[in-house]
Amino acid sequence: MRVAVVLLVACLACRFAGAPARAGGGPENVFLVVNPENPDSLAVANVFAQTRGVPPINVFMLPWTGSEDAVPIGQFRDAILGPIMRAIDARRLATQIDCVVYSSGFPWKVDYATELPADIKGKDQFPSGSLTGMTMLHAAVNSGSPMWLDPQSNHYYRPVDDNGVPAETRGFRGWYGWSRNGALREAGGTRYLLAAMLGVTAGRGNNVAEITAYLKSAAAADGSRPPGTIYFMTNSDVRTTTRSGPFPAIVKALGELGVKAEVVAGALPERKRDVAGLMAGTPTFDWRASGCAVVPGAICENLTSFGGIFTSTAGQTPLSEFLRAGAAGSSGTVTEPFSLQAKFPHPSIQVHYARGASLVESFYQSVHAPYQLLVVGDPLCQPWAKIPTVEVVSAADSKVLEPGTVVSGTLELEPRASGGGEEGADRFELFVDGLRVRQAPLGEKLVLDTTAMADGHHELRVVAISATRVETQGRRIIPILTSNHGRVLRLTVEPARVAPDGTLRIGVKGQGIDGAVVFAMGRVLGRTTSAESVIEVPANLLGRGTVSIRATGRGGPRPTDGVNAEPVSVEIGSAP
Repeated sequence: MRVAVVLLVACLACRFAGAPARAGGGPENVFLVVNPENPDSLAVANVFAQTRGVPPINVFMLPWTGSEDAVPIGQFRDAILGPIMRAIDARRLATQIDCVVYSSGFPWKVDYATELPADIKGKDQFPSGSLTGMTMLHAAVNSGSPMWLDPQSNHYYRPVDDNGVPAETRGFRGWYGWSRNGALREAGGTRYLLAAMLGVTAGRGNNVAEITAYLKSAAAADGSRPPGTIYFMTNSDVRTTTRSGPFPAIVKALGELGVKAEVVAGALPERKRDVAGLMAGTPTFDWRASGCAVVPGAICENLTSFGGIFTSTAGQTPLSEFLRAGAAGSSGTVTEPFSLQAKFPHPSIQVHYARGASLVESFYQSVHAPYQLLVVGDPLCQPWAKIPTVEVVSAADSKVLEPGTVVSGTLELEPRASGGGEEGADRFELFVDGLRVRQAPLGEKLVLDTTAMADGHHELRVVAISATRVETQGRRIIPILTSNHGRVLRLTVEPARVAPDGTLRIGVKGQGIDGAVVFAMGRVLGRTTSAESVIEVPANLLGRGTVSIRATGRGGPRPTDGVNAEPVSVEIGSAP
């Protein structure tokens, strides 16, 4: 690797106005971007949405037929980043979205050479950023100046002490502002959106089966405090010496958290079947030959120039090898980054993770200049989090609110939480069909007027947020049926399992409606103009995997003129 430093100090503009709300770290706080033109993108998104319980309102279908390798920055801004930001605003999600999550099927590199000022063009020899890094720094991308080149562009980065150990770990919220020294500012400061890709299926990436395996494994690892050891590799290569100095102090800090860690000489550990995390530094490696096994939930990554490049001409081992082995997440740069620590995860990433931060929070708290780093994996994975357990009681009868309960009038909920650490829960949030509608401190009720809502199916989510700086979330998801306006809608789907080239027959039958809209994963599948109708939908519109199909009927322009059917899940796969 060559060594060079580009200095460009600037402040990033604010994107979202401050909001009196705290939310983040869960499926309600991610915005899942899917390419409906790409079957792999649909399949990967289906797995993540079903496994993590992403609300349909948080899923955005963004057609992309261009290159899956690279995109010019102007096109990135106009065809990818801009539509994402506008969709978040249009859906009234701006105050609750913390992370943009791309499925596969999008370009992993953003080329910005055409927008470099004349005095910088000769100094930036490799003018490319990553899809995730440039999304995280969205304000800089939209500023009209290449402020993403600032080697301290990420103020969410947590400062470390002289030994390299971070003094604190903080949960991320999209509306939080951050000063240049990393201080949290609830008014002003620089704002970001965390960003990750679920997987790359092009070139040297992973196939859908591999991505499915590591996404499901990562979700199952939440709160498990996995047994195993985090390994820090040392050798004489600059890829290791760049960040090996803090290794001993980091190992000690992990030990104090009850997490085993070791500093090991070599390119990879040998015959270790308990790899709960890995920081390596080598241009190439053969994971299978090492005889090692990855523990579910592990962050495994490697400091090398082309770990985030998926074209066949790249001569170094890509990050997809760690994901293939079962890691929950990894990262790599998409162009020559030089051996600059600021562009790669600092060893403190494993401390943030062990303190309970999510995978995506751990990455961005440890990377000072993320514009060239591609982060891939399950952003919500949190193996060492102390997750609150949530119970929801109806104040009317002091009984636990059960799924399928029929309610009318005003619903008063008493949320309760246990676990989540010694501090317990700090507050609760109520989401209706994915949209945050109420907040309450510990001990207060969440009140919902169901007469202002459409009849039929609704999904209530009560989220408890721990009273810690990490702000770990726990949730209870409760489907209910509201009955206030005399409207009914029934949805049927046949067959329950269909081949990708098959056809689904979707029937709606309602009372008190003029027509209905049928949709799935943020995408309208069809509309009817009568209270009873059947439509046929090609299964390939939905992608492979398990998909929930939904329908909403309308009898007028007001929300109370509507009715929601209970969703129906179908399996798109091999022939029945």
